[in-house]
Amino acid sequence: MVGINHGLNFFPIAISNITEMTWSGQFNLDFMTFLGLSGIWVAWRHQFTGAAIALGVVASLGGMIFLAPYLLWASAQAGGDVKILLLGKERAMC
Repeated sequence: MVGINHGLNFFPIAISNITEMTWSGQFNLDFMTFLGLSGIWVAWRHQFTGAAIALGVVASLGGMIFLAPYLLWASAQAGGDVKILLLGKERAMC
């Protein structure tokens, strides 16, 4: 519905809201920061390999559609160990 009413090009609208310093601009800035940090974390957790960078891009663009299943999968792989969940298996074993 939003795409029909406002068009599919999100970035000019989001950037103009951010530069106007409105409530929606603050939300857009917070949300873009969340997406960027989640992408960086996913790539870092997987040692910044080629596949890790691709996963990071998918996390940044996909948001919760990617991150929720990823966190469920990562939680199952970690076996209840929060250190492994947050750091990845390689870093957690150091």
